[in-house]
Amino acid sequence: MASGGGTVASLWTEANRCGQNGDFTRALKAVNKILHEVKEDVTALHCKIVCLVQNGSFKEALNVMNTYSKVLGSELIVFEKAYCEYRLNRVESALKTIESVSEQTDKLKELYGQVLYRMERYDECKTVYTDLIRNSQDEYEEERKTNLSAVVAAMSTWEKASPDDLGLSETTYELSYNAACTLIGQGQLAEAMNKLQEAEELCRVSLSEDSDITEEDIESELAVIHSQMAYIMQLQGRTELALQLYNQVIKLKPSDVGLLAVTANNIITINKDQNVFDSKKKVKLTNADGVEYKLAKKQLQAIEFNKALLAMYTNQADQCRKLSSGLQSQNPGHPRPVLIQVAQLCREKQHSKAIELLQRFSDQHPESASGIKLTMAQLYLTQGHVTKACDILRSIEDFKHKQGMISALVTMYNHEEDIDSAIDVFSQAIQHYQSEQPGSSVHLALVREAANFKLKYGRKKEAISDLEQLWKQNTNDIHTLAQLISAYSLVDQDKAKSLSKHLPSPESMLFNVDVDELENSHGANYVRKKAAKVPGDNLPKEQGQGDVKKKKKKKKGKLPKNYDPTANPDQERWLPMRERTYYRGRKKGKKKEQVGKGTQGATSGAGSDLDASKTASSPPTSPRPGSAQASASTSAPAASNVVPPRQQKPATAGPGARKKAPQKKKKGGKSGW
Repeated sequence: MASGGGTVASLWTEANRCGQNGDFTRALKAVNKILHEVKEDVTALHCKIVCLVQNGSFKEALNVMNTYSKVLGSELIVFEKAYCEYRLNRVESALKTIESVSEQTDKLKELYGQVLYRMERYDECKTVYTDLIRNSQDEYEEERKTNLSAVVAAMSTWEKASPDDLGLSETTYELSYNAACTLIGQGQLAEAMNKLQEAEELCRVSLSEDSDITEEDIESELAVIHSQMAYIMQLQGRTELALQLYNQVIKLKPSDVGLLAVTANNIITINKDQNVFDSKKKVKLTNADGVEYKLAKKQLQAIEFNKALLAMYTNQADQCRKLSSGLQSQNPGHPRPVLIQVAQLCREKQHSKAIELLQRFSDQHPESASGIKLTMAQLYLTQGHVTKACDILRSIEDFKHKQGMISALVTMYNHEEDIDSAIDVFSQAIQHYQSEQPGSSVHLALVREAANFKLKYGRKKEAISDLEQLWKQNTNDIHTLAQLISAYSLVDQDKAKSLSKHLPSPESMLFNVDVDELENSHGANYVRKKAAKVPGDNLPKEQGQGDVKKKKKKKKGKLPKNYDPTANPDQERWLPMRERTYYRGRKKGKKKEQVGKGTQGATSGAGSDLDASKTASSPPTSPRPGSAQASASTSAPAASNVVPPRQQKPATAGPGARKKAPQKKKKGGKSGW
């Protein structure tokens, strides 16, 4: 018994020494020997769990905790259990484990913040980190500030929330990077690029101080910053520079699978329907193991959308339908999977099915009907059904009274010569603004356009009310008053005369213009030239001489020099010479012997002997119509080159989503960040 106690004590000493040196493998062996001697020792079991966690054996550690749950109790190992569940991506189980504790320690709160961040519950996560920074003072304060800035950046990017000024000093490159991500979410791209450049400089300075870090390690650490710079360039339209920077990041092969997936996805969005072979290579990087745990839900969603679009661009119709159907089942209210299916149907010339699909989705999800109906109207227009497109556009309540929509409807109705429907569009819009924004600039502009439209198409009676409304708003508008008088002249002449009294007098319309000065100005130099007088023009004309209009004599056509009026004209004179029946071809003269003519190595004498036209044995060709005998000739078949078919480029259809590079987070010691 004494020897056993001495053995256990020495094993505890060895386990403690190995743990302090970070050799948890040897410490685990010592603890296992202790448990062999003293079974169900609580301290030894706890140490074994810690050693397994430090070695990354999370499943084995969780099995030990579940096996000895009655011995260990729930309060003792709650942090280790929640941490193992978090590292095994069982986020919901980790959340339940943490919330089962009545009082949380600081390290448990930090783990709680990470779990909330993974579940994208950013408001609660922000509250947890703010409380930790306020109530704790230790060497992990910088890590907590970095995590808090990452939460603020995520809220700005994914929830479009206006960030609060938390007073975080940007002393590290992680803080500067997260501040740049926040600015990107707000749309301040130029300021975000400056922040990323500051983060790059801080990263180089901080890492270059360590002699063990090579230049390759520095470039690998800068990969996330460079990828975010490329994303800003892509948003600014500088796609060539963005593509170069993205490819540099891919060549580095960083260990972060999330960064590789986002970078590859952004390259695919730049390629679109071009360079599809490169896109098919890049899409493999988005299928790496563990990507789903590294990215936000919206990033994963965008990657799946782009996979479906790439399948459409590469003419993989079945694959495109399969992916888009899966996306629609996962996101039943999202319009983008339906739009991808519609684009594929349009590529297959199945426009009627596409319209039916859009109509069904708009009926089921009225909150997304506006964009869907715009697509339906576009499909109707491509098929030439303008009236149906107008009916769809007029059914969109969100855009019904927008100026752009009114202009489009009036233009299309005008194209169809449906003036009554165009006037009805103006009337409904004027009534809407009359009740919502009376007297506003938009309201008056619509009234004026309606009046001008009615006057243009002769609807002066209908334009009177609009013109009166405009003139009452501004009685000094002479142009509107003139239009109103012109319209009343067809309906009520007395009213037109009474309104004409409001016109300014001619004296008031004289703008003190000096006529002589105006004539002598540079703009009045043109003088019409008078025709030169002919002698005798001043003689008195005979009576009725000037009233008779002189008739021009027609010139007789010139006849050919060899014209014979007694001869009958040729009946085939309008045909080309080769098509006339009496054409015998050109007369061939006697060939002269010429040096250097003919095939190589042949003499001129041999060439004349081989002339088929001089031999009587040449078989005659088919005679021409109307000729007794046709001249003999030889001919060879001409080789025809068949042009290979050209591959048709796929048309761009459907939206292509772009995603932001993931936020960089510095790992904390206690909570495994």
